[in-house]
Amino acid sequence: MVEIIENTLQTIGIESLNEMQTAALKANESGRDVLLLSPTGSGKTLAFLLPLLRQMRQDTPGVQALVIAPSRELALQIETVFKSFKSSFKVTCCCGGHSSEQEKRTLTENTPALLIGTPGRLLDHIQQGNINPETIKYLILDEFDKSLELGFQDEMKEIISHLSGLKKKMLLSATHTDEIPSFVKIHNPMILEFLGESGQKINLTKYIVHSPVKDKLESLMKLICQIGNEPTLIFVNYRESVERVANYLRKNGADCKMFHGGMEQVDREKALFQFKSGSSYLLVSTDLAARGLDILDVKHVIHYHLPVNQEAYTHRNGRTARMFAEGNAYIILHGEEKLPEYLSEDDFSDYPLLDNPPALKPSAWISLYIGKGKKDKLSKGDIAGFLMKKGLLEKNQIGTIEVYEKCSYASVARSEMNALLKRIRNEKIKGLKTIFEESK
Repeated sequence: MVEIIENTLQTIGIESLNEMQTAALKANESGRDVLLLSPTGSGKTLAFLLPLLRQMRQDTPGVQALVIAPSRELALQIETVFKSFKSSFKVTCCCGGHSSEQEKRTLTENTPALLIGTPGRLLDHIQQGNINPETIKYLILDEFDKSLELGFQDEMKEIISHLSGLKKKMLLSATHTDEIPSFVKIHNPMILEFLGESGQKINLTKYIVHSPVKDKLESLMKLICQIGNEPTLIFVNYRESVERVANYLRKNGADCKMFHGGMEQVDREKALFQFKSGSSYLLVSTDLAARGLDILDVKHVIHYHLPVNQEAYTHRNGRTARMFAEGNAYIILHGEEKLPEYLSEDDFSDYPLLDNPPALKPSAWISLYIGKGKKDKLSKGDIAGFLMKKGLLEKNQIGTIEVYEKCSYASVARSEMNALLKRIRNEKIKGLKTIFEESK
């Protein structure tokens, strides 16, 4: 069993586990349920997926393990991580944005050992008889506190009531959990506490930026220019504010993307890809992006609006300094604003703004939209091969590639985009005619 873990880590390119992941692996060897409390970005996904490799069996039919996640984005990311293990266990993800009928065929015709999904969609499949819940022995509730916050109590209660064969449960949270609802049926769990006294990470440098006027947009723009071309998340409290801030930044020469719950799923996917791939360094978002999104290498978090509470502050900051890297958090305050009581000025340094900061430069990458996706059996390898063979790109001119249900995106060298579009305009990818265009 040790060999399985070592081989998997070698496959995904990780030399060793961190302290929290090691503790989780050991805890799952016991017969007790596990409650893991660890900050956002500390690597909890590996902490619950790796033990499943030890627990699941090749000769056991039906779904053996179930992972419930509060959001579609998180569910898909968990699936991606598990697939990167290249194990022989089949995995299926069930969530909004997928065809429910296609999921049904997968579940009934080629039943996975590991099932990942959001509460509503999973409950639908159970009620329709597409899943036999009695075969499920292992239950993972990822971002459990977020699921409760979003109001999924009824769905989770109903799902768990059907899991008569459970042997083990694991709950994961990035915040302290005062009380676990009785419907979870977890008793005397082994508690792994890695939040520390405040839940903050010591490798996060915190700054206060003083705005001379109540409307902080000009101060935000100056701050962004001083930060330069580094991945930056800008948090606001309202959907309308996302659009107002993003529009201002764009008018002043900043290439930024928007992300909030009122956007169509396809637009959210596009915005996240452009930010994660480096095609855009700026993402303006509500607290929707504060949890459940695997956005690596975010260097800066800017609190344009003060967070509504300490929990929101913690999760926003958790987007940077992930996996114990270094990061910076900035709170912009105008004269009438004060730090919330849960924050101390002693923990912050002042960040002075320049009168004439340097202008922003465009990213070296730009996003290509491809009008075919998973439903067309398109893979990342298909796209990379097409861009090199038909698009005449070098390997180092191709960046991140993501394949979604109905479309795909690839980041390519900005300097090559115009010539690339001319070369591939009338070409077919995997024998399919489709649209190729710059993703705005």
